[in-house]
Amino acid sequence: MGHIDARIRDRLWERIIDLLRDGRAVMVYSARNEQHMAFKVYGADWSPVDCDGLQLIKRPKEAKEGSFVGTPRKGWSNASKYRKARKFSKRN
Repeated sequence: MGHIDARIRDRLWERIIDLLRDGRAVMVYSARNEQHMAFKVYGADWSPVDCDGLQLIKRPKEAKEGSFVGTPRKGWSNASKYRKARKFSKRN
């Protein structure tokens, strides 16, 4: 959109929130910081976080049964075991 006055941007954001009730919205706009941008988030679990002068968007970890989000798998995969077995069997 180009450069928008902060007052107009805030009114636009309020209108988006009023009209968007159940959805999600993210606004990225220019700001006077190291990153030269700032974020506004609505309707999502994500939240803007200031990290040493850089603004990042943090997504919480989901602890679902059967998913590997946040928990690394341990051990070797079957494909890796098979490849190693073939590699070592060719040397003999």
